[in-house]
Amino acid sequence: MPTNIFVNIPTTDLDRSKAFYEALGYSINPMFTDENAACVILSDTIYFMVLTREYLATFTDKQIVDTKTHAGAMIALSQESRDEVDALVGKGIEAGGIEPRPAQDYGFMYSRDLEDPDGNILSYLYMVPEAAEKGPEAYLAEHGAEAPAQA
Repeated sequence: MPTNIFVNIPTTDLDRSKAFYEALGYSINPMFTDENAACVILSDTIYFMVLTREYLATFTDKQIVDTKTHAGAMIALSQESRDEVDALVGKGIEAGGIEPRPAQDYGFMYSRDLEDPDGNILSYLYMVPEAAEKGPEAYLAEHGAEAPAQA
């Protein structure tokens, strides 16, 4: 049996969050959705549990950060192509998200960040399959390029 991944993220407006994630093409599992939470299905094994801030606080003794001003996590989601990355970010912007910085093109990997309306960071990326298999340094060396400097 594969491991299921449930990523819990906070929201200040559950209905707005459900609409946002549905606009990206994801579906909501009504069996695990109520006034406190929505189960967003990303794949057969990956789910976002979008929880009201108050409900999320019942699962931890730590303070729930304000995702508009603080990054608690960046959720990276691979795609099959650069076009899919661009399409998802475009849909997200149309649905009320923002792109907080320009696209990042490393030669072997292309990524764009999208913040949902609550500021949760989704990083959509495409990696050249050969680079994923060999590693970025080997891939770039074979193609006569160097990895860009990280800021």
